Amino acid sequence: MGWIPLSGFQLRKAGVQFDAVRVDGDDGRRLAGRLERLTGGDPGPVVVEANGRRGVYFLVPPGTTAHRAWPRGATRFNSGPGQVAYVPVPALDGRTWPLSWWCPPSEPGRFVHTLLLRALCTEVLRETVAGPLDLCPEVPSAAPWPSG
Repeated sequence: MGWIPLSGFQLRKAGVQFDAVRVDGDDGRRLAGRLERLTGGDPGPVVVEANGRRGVYFLVPPGTTAHRAWPRGATRFNSGPGQVAYVPVPALDGRTWPLSWWCPPSEPGRFVHTLLLRALCTEVLRETVAGPLDLCPEVPSAAPWPSG
């Protein structure tokens, strides 16, 4: 995996080895946790940032973020005509602050599944706006029968 630096961290051009989707702060961490649980601990490569926006970068196959609607709060990193984006990538070991791997790459060509990420991203970001989904709402109590 030649795109991973040997030490520190480097910026990699999106759209070459991978595209990326960034979700900032607690939403990004919640999304990473759900994705990790849903995939049995191997969602694909996920990078977290410890300062600033506290971004979480989900690395997906190249060319899979364009031409799709993503929810507000998700930032796509890809390249195309007149557009170039860069994604920070830490080394696997050593001093990489402020970046680290939430889930390091497990094998060449293994990335986060784009459609699964998009679905979970939509769910997590909707919860932020509307509050957690209530999957079992309370049934309002019925008015008592009039006594007769």
